[in-house]
Amino acid sequence: MTPRLRLTLAASAGACALALGTAAPALAGDSDKAMVSVFHGIPGMTVDVYANGDKLLSDFKPGTVTAPQSLAAGTYDIQIFEAGQSPDGTPALEKKVEVPEGGNATVAAHLSARGDPQLTAYTNDVSQVDPGKARLTVRHVAAAPAVDVRAGGQPVFSDLTNPKEDTAEVDAGTVNADVVLAGTDTVAIGPADLNLKDGTSNVVYAWGSAADKNLALATQTFSGMESAPRAVHAGGSGAAVTPNNPDAWPAWAAAAGVLTVTGVLVARRAAGRRG
Repeated sequence: MTPRLRLTLAASAGACALALGTAAPALAGDSDKAMVSVFHGIPGMTVDVYANGDKLLSDFKPGTVTAPQSLAAGTYDIQIFEAGQSPDGTPALEKKVEVPEGGNATVAAHLSARGDPQLTAYTNDVSQVDPGKARLTVRHVAAAPAVDVRAGGQPVFSDLTNPKEDTAEVDAGTVNADVVLAGTDTVAIGPADLNLKDGTSNVVYAWGSAADKNLALATQTFSGMESAPRAVHAGGSGAAVTPNNPDAWPAWAAAAGVLTVTGVLVARRAAGRRG
């Protein structure tokens, strides 16, 4: 049984600006909006997500990434509760997020390398890629040591640590990917076939806990990178890739922009809990 998580929100200690490069307007005709998606990477905990006291997501299961949510620009108090818990209680996770006009990002609820729950915001790079190419981004959000990510048995990213990400432009096509412990051939996740279509930006999350033996992958795919985006592409869902589910590589799309996140999250696990 997964122990209950207990967290405390600390006072804001500055701001971290996450920005993409030049792009066409993310939301044509709706520039006061922003696109925000959420990834749930805390194993064993189905949650409800609230924004400024209003329920944004219900029964949100681990390993799932949402389709982009269109939100009015402004500051949001994002709260995550165990599913069915009263929003009047203490949230499992909480963070203030400032969303400027035209913004786009994914907010990930996940475990730190030590196994403590935390929230991390990432920008989603949907800038143009060269013909015949696709963008591959890997985000390490698992309670696990450094890893190497391989495609076709060859390292694409090396020594990636939580909560870092790395990105490369690669040849479009189907590749056989896996995640190994850094500097070794010891497979932690996979292998699985990843279909990197021409003109897409593909994000892979390595999530879960090595100690609990539930490491998995989840993906999101942004389309329309072969030319300057002219409109918002949205839809789709997220899914986990595990040794028992190697073919779940979903796709969805979104626009580009800027997100600013403020606040500091301090996590404290219940007595005796360590990832």
